[in-house]
Amino acid sequence: MKANPLFLGMLFLLCCMGQKLQAQDWPNLNKYQKENLRLQNEYAIPNSVVFMGDSITEFWNREAPSYFQTYNYINRGISGQTTPQMLIRFRADVIALKPSVVVILAGVNDIAGNTGPATLDMISNNIFSMIDLAKTHNIKVILCSILPAADFPWKPNQEPAKKIRALNSLLINYADANAITFVDYYSAMVDEHNGLPLTYSADGVHPNKVGYEVMAPLVEQAIQLNLIK
Repeated sequence: MKANPLFLGMLFLLCCMGQKLQAQDWPNLNKYQKENLRLQNEYAIPNSVVFMGDSITEFWNREAPSYFQTYNYINRGISGQTTPQMLIRFRADVIALKPSVVVILAGVNDIAGNTGPATLDMISNNIFSMIDLAKTHNIKVILCSILPAADFPWKPNQEPAKKIRALNSLLINYADANAITFVDYYSAMVDEHNGLPLTYSADGVHPNKVGYEVMAPLVEQAIQLNLIK
């Protein structure tokens, strides 16, 4: 059946509009803008904690919401994001909220190439820049390892496991050298194939409820240690 030219024209127009909107707000500063303003206009919350990350952080609220609800933590994850996007929005989504602690989990989408090719140095430098910004504003930092992944469903056959291990080594060495708390999700969740097992994930990348239940006590211990410092 021949495609309707009007339909194809409308589809093309919608695609162009979507690309234009993305180009106008590449880091997606708009996503949390209203909520950030609301929080800034309220009384300061003592010992507040912001989680900065990608879909693994964002989906935590969806898959295991009780953790964030129990502690009233602030989730600033955005699905699909890479470290340069997070670095751009770090002031708006973290610093402006004046938290006591920021939890940073980032890098897997860079390895997947979501916003173009990225070397391990490029990825780690973006993360280190976020840490520098936090420390400049007296925000304590918790740096997290990237979760294991043997493949990416949206960009298959890249064999990311080796790069993930290498990036995690860079991160833990930096944390040790700079007296930063490091949370090792990777070692607690990796399987014999250097991936994320089905017990913890349906797609091998994003944790399910059980996966987040493994992560929660690890990061919570780190948070409590930083809050009492």
